Amino acid sequence: MPRGGKKGHKGRGKQFSNPEEIDRQMRAQREKEANGGAEPESSADSDEESSDEDYDPKKKGVEGLIEIENPNRVSHKNKKVAELETSAPKELSRREREEIEKQRAKERYMKLHLEGKTEQARADLARLAIIKKQREDAARKRDELRKEKDAEEAKSKR
Repeated sequence: MPRGGKKGHKGRGKQFSNPEEIDRQMRAQREKEANGGAEPESSADSDEESSDEDYDPKKKGVEGLIEIENPNRVSHKNKKVAELETSAPKELSRREREEIEKQRAKERYMKLHLEGKTEQARADLARLAIIKKQREDAARKRDELRKEKDAEEAKSKR
């Protein structure tokens, strides 16, 4: 069996392009190049018209013969971006809602914490006050010891 592409079917005749068709294609190509690569206006208009028409898919089996009124059947219709409502607020999922609530609660807690109105903030402030007092006492004792040493050194030098 030879390789390399499809072979013609046994009983079919061969198709040749007629010279008129070739001339028409070449003229269209020259016009396209002359217009700077833009397609001719007539073909662009026909494409737009065909895309705007409602698309009715080919019915399979006996669908074309019998009218079916199934309320559960959903016909899939393509929606355009312009038709979609962007003004309506998007419904958040439960997880997203909970995430936002959690962030707001955390921010509220941090604000109260910085103001010193939470239990943890009060405990922290009390601990800091105790540490500050201990450090002041330690600094005072060091000053007193240094003064005593200075006084003793002054007595011994006399």
